[in-house]
Amino acid sequence: MKKSGISELPLHGGSAPSWLVIRMKKLAKPIVRIIIDEYGRDGFLERISDPFWFQSLGCVLGYDWHSSGLTTVTTGVLKDIIEPGEIGIFVAGGKGKKSRKTPEEIEEYTKKFGFSTNKLKNLKDASRTSAKIDNAAIQAGTSLYHHTFFGSEDGEWAVVQQGINNKNKLARRYHWMSENIDNFVNEPHNAIISNLKQKNVLNMTSKRSEECRKTSTDLVKDNPRHIKGEFKSLRLKNQKTINEFIPNSKTQKKSCEGPSIKKLRMPKRMNWSALKEAYELQPENYEELIKIRGVGPATVRGLALISEIIYGESANWEDPAKYSYAFGGKDGIPYPVNKHSMNKASNVLKSAIEEAEIDKKEKIKSIKRLNKISKEHPNQNKQKQS
Repeated sequence: MKKSGISELPLHGGSAPSWLVIRMKKLAKPIVRIIIDEYGRDGFLERISDPFWFQSLGCVLGYDWHSSGLTTVTTGVLKDIIEPGEIGIFVAGGKGKKSRKTPEEIEEYTKKFGFSTNKLKNLKDASRTSAKIDNAAIQAGTSLYHHTFFGSEDGEWAVVQQGINNKNKLARRYHWMSENIDNFVNEPHNAIISNLKQKNVLNMTSKRSEECRKTSTDLVKDNPRHIKGEFKSLRLKNQKTINEFIPNSKTQKKSCEGPSIKKLRMPKRMNWSALKEAYELQPENYEELIKIRGVGPATVRGLALISEIIYGESANWEDPAKYSYAFGGKDGIPYPVNKHSMNKASNVLKSAIEEAEIDKKEKIKSIKRLNKISKEHPNQNKQKQS
């Protein structure tokens, strides 16, 4: 079954100390090898794409459960210790500038597997599209700064990527798994985890946004001049509130002056060059539309609002994240602990640690860390943001 998810973590600056990274690599290498030997390459990718298991792995390797650095450091460690020729898995991308090298690295690694041109194209497309979806189709105020792509010689893949919300200083992590993904725009996430559920999050991947996706695609097939006219008519300066239509009365009480009307939040601009290109390409569906270069968050949002206000096809504006971290809270808030999922992740890692060829002292420390996070289920109210 496909696994994907999102988790919210407070942003921590700086870099991991070298002594910690060395220890993480020492422990990660045997764990990865044992996981692949026991569950196969697909089993490894499935666990990497499971936010619960991934978080547990990072904690076992020595990172704090609530640090945003867990994502970047853990994926960086995995990239360093995984040799494609040895286990049939490769890792591309990373943080910042490294993320932009992902397509080149995918091509470099897949040469060792003798991939066909078509298979290589599919992997590159998966990398670009998963990033585009989480940057533009789901708008929770985050922009991606980290993208790591895990691929196998079987052609399967997983993605772990992270974005930062500059307002609340939280990093949101996204997980993807290739298995069972029919397309990238219709409920591609299977498990979405978050500490903070935000308001008015545009979710164009929701089933409830299907008609809005269709209308957005139909809009770009028309001459861009028509979209520009509709866009301008919905800009904030052209909107009126109901108060303007209520007769003014000096005796009217302030509380009776009429309700406060929420105004539209149209983007300041749209990429008209991208829309012109979309018009020329005539995309068959929303997935083809969003893959067009230049169709970013503002354009996606603008098309969604035009679809909703003018044509009556509403998008889903509910945050797709579940209001919890990892396995839930021991006090039942926001929901009871999922003991089955927690035990499953814990037992797999514990078995791998016990079989790993590391000294007894390291094994004991790792198992203690695993036991600690299995017993503790911190929630947002106890978090400190930095």
